[in-house]
Amino acid sequence: MVPGFINETFFLIVSGTKPWVTMTVELSPLIYIKRPEYWGIEVIGCQHGIGLPQTAPYHVALDISHLLGTKGIEVIGASTRKQFKVP
Repeated sequence: MVPGFINETFFLIVSGTKPWVTMTVELSPLIYIKRPEYWGIEVIGCQHGIGLPQTAPYHVALDISHLLGTKGIEVIGASTRKQFKVP
């Protein structure tokens, strides 16, 4: 989570290694009725076309200025979760 140039704006930048070259990676915020303590944002990988089983790096970013919980955000991956407090 990095601050933007304008006050009270934030961006989430996630990077890693995807198992398939033909996989796309996106950040998808969860939907809530009431503002939570930590707003959940899922890292989602989607395979398209014929799979090429070769690892490749990925980098995705999302403006989270309007997706902040009362304390921060929670990034939800396939095998782990991590919470980040709003500075």
